[in-house]
Amino acid sequence: MISQPAALQVQGLRISYGKRQVLNGVDLQVNAGEIFGLLGPNGAGKTTLIRSICGRCKPDTGQITIAGRSDQSRETRRLIGLVPQEIALYPHLTARENLLVFGRLMGLSGADTKAAVGWASAATHIETRLDDEIGILSGGWKRRVNIAAAILHRPALLILDEPTVGVDVEARNHLHEVIAELAGAGMGVLLATHDLDQAETICARVGFLRGGVIGPQGAPRALVDEIFQGRQQIIVELRRPPTPEQAEFLNQRGFEPVQAAMIWSRMSGATPVAAADLAKWLANAGIETRELRLREPGLDSLFLHLSRQSPTAAGAAA
Repeated sequence: MISQPAALQVQGLRISYGKRQVLNGVDLQVNAGEIFGLLGPNGAGKTTLIRSICGRCKPDTGQITIAGRSDQSRETRRLIGLVPQEIALYPHLTARENLLVFGRLMGLSGADTKAAVGWASAATHIETRLDDEIGILSGGWKRRVNIAAAILHRPALLILDEPTVGVDVEARNHLHEVIAELAGAGMGVLLATHDLDQAETICARVGFLRGGVIGPQGAPRALVDEIFQGRQQIIVELRRPPTPEQAEFLNQRGFEPVQAAMIWSRMSGATPVAAADLAKWLANAGIETRELRLREPGLDSLFLHLSRQSPTAAGAAA
């Protein structure tokens, strides 16, 4: 059996803007049928990486291969479907009219465009809204139409840049289903997102872009388990803002504020702790709690953990 080439392979990618190096040897692979989550703080270089993959930004060094093709021809770029963060549709046209326009812009014939609109609208479950103007659709429906426009030519690689920004939970869940179905049909998906719950839910693998490199990379749960070794996350919600003395007390014991000094968090030690013991310990310090809970750490915990390390140290830890 002939193995299918990776939807995307990036090797040793380096890009600088003047004296500032944005990408410093990025290595990344997205397999056919895989959803890969690209994570990282604002300014980490996610947009630069996406632009370089799409041929809109020339790297200093390195190689980008799309479905086995490493040239920068128009035919190779047509193997990519891009859904930008901002809605890229004509608001006064219907969803159907938008798809017909984008199909022709992609070079499809009239007959091929009509067939592609039928396939893409079914794949994204927008058949019932095809004759609605984009301007009256909700954010979630606009996102679906945008995805449909990006897959009309059945790309090998679909790039989604923050696809759930501005949509409610129900719409987000529907988008998850659409993305998972596209991957299940064999499309490689590169998902750039700040939604760590989303990444943990639908991504087979994730990678953290920090300091110009991607590391660590791997299955979300495997990365979390490797870093935290079964420890628990302790989350304390206070009844009122802590005094300076109470804040110092929490800081000295490893807690850090998560939200406006009213929610504090830390990882437990190797030995599990009881919530009742924690509540008593805090009460003895005069700290009144509204809620105290222990939970299994997730990608959000790992993100915070990595943000306190240098990229080199984080890569070594992984």
